[in-house]
Amino acid sequence: MDFIEELRWRGMLQDMMPGTDEQLRKESTAGYIGFDPTAASLHIGNLATIMLLVHFQRAGHKPFALVGGATGMIGDPSGRSTERDFLSEETLRHNQEGIRAQLARFLTFDDSANSAEMVNNYDWFKGISFLGFLREAGTHLTVNYMVAKDSVKKRLETGLSFTEFSYQLLQGYDFYWLYKNKGVRLQMGGSDQWGNITTGTELIRRKEGREEYQAFALTTPLITKADGTKFGKSAGGNVWLDPAMTSPYQFYQFWLNATDADCPRLIRVFTLLSRAEIEELERQHNEAPHLRILQKAIAQDVTIRVHSQAGYDLAVKASDVLYGKATIDTLRTIQADEFDIIFEGVPQTEVTQADLAGSKDIIDLLSVATQGEIYASKGEARRALAQNAVSINKQKVNDATILTELEWLQERYLIVSKGKKNHLIKRA
Repeated sequence: MDFIEELRWRGMLQDMMPGTDEQLRKESTAGYIGFDPTAASLHIGNLATIMLLVHFQRAGHKPFALVGGATGMIGDPSGRSTERDFLSEETLRHNQEGIRAQLARFLTFDDSANSAEMVNNYDWFKGISFLGFLREAGTHLTVNYMVAKDSVKKRLETGLSFTEFSYQLLQGYDFYWLYKNKGVRLQMGGSDQWGNITTGTELIRRKEGREEYQAFALTTPLITKADGTKFGKSAGGNVWLDPAMTSPYQFYQFWLNATDADCPRLIRVFTLLSRAEIEELERQHNEAPHLRILQKAIAQDVTIRVHSQAGYDLAVKASDVLYGKATIDTLRTIQADEFDIIFEGVPQTEVTQADLAGSKDIIDLLSVATQGEIYASKGEARRALAQNAVSINKQKVNDATILTELEWLQERYLIVSKGKKNHLIKRA
């Protein structure tokens, strides 16, 4: 597999330094991408750069993932209009562990020649004094060179602290350290990182005293939606890779709700499907857009790799229960510990045995026992039942339904459907 050609047909190549392609074709090459641990989890905005490392390793090259335990204490000014809040060392360590576990789902860590490796720049920065760093790195790059970077120029009008100004020098030194100690010849990242990455290549060139470049740079385009808006956020904010922060169901639904216009790019960037497979899926999708074939293919591929096959299966089950044509037989397969995951965000009411004992019929259950949270009054509940507009556990009910005949799922739950809206009753 040719790494550069793979990126080209997938639309994942933005810029690369002259000589990069020749270096990668000449020999197996070590390359890296940095991830600052400024949150407890990576999000799908990071996923495009993670996929760079995935394809890099698949092409026979050696990927390094750098977790910025040191640079994370400062924060990258690229793409920001204000300075980041500083994080404590304890928070940074916690975030690093989460990121390390997430990257292990995508990259192969074994004893092979191109096994992935993880490094933390705190390991080499912790032993360098401020004066030592100025002598080691600061003497090789001029202020004029550093100010010319877009990430700096865009902040000069609003104000840029020396701390953030120094970030590109720190990132440049990361590249130099990896070049000298790990043989890394390539740094990759999003297109907003071009300035920081090329600072590293320039630092290596000057410290090595060479005219020609010994290290290289490559970036991938930032992912935006077809309408030009930022990609990677839902109504609730970032879509995280940590299931505790974004459940497998919410993650799956994010991809399932992608527009037809966005799908051709998303399926190339975020899945490992081949060119032939993608083109065939696009043909099928164009013939029957209502089946959302592309959305389902993307959601399946990405959800399985981020959350496992079990996470994907649960997400599909949740979709069928909440929006699909699930039957009572499907509902019976939901385990007790899955209810909270599937019905996260769905209105819920807990009823006591006293509430149930005081309900003489289905109308009382749907209004009085549930404190008016499903139907505000007996009259409203009666009218809905008369209109055949209510289902419990996906089965139609009416005012003649006998309470004792209702099946409590896992002996605790009832799923009430009002048209397309769901409400979960939980027995205390």
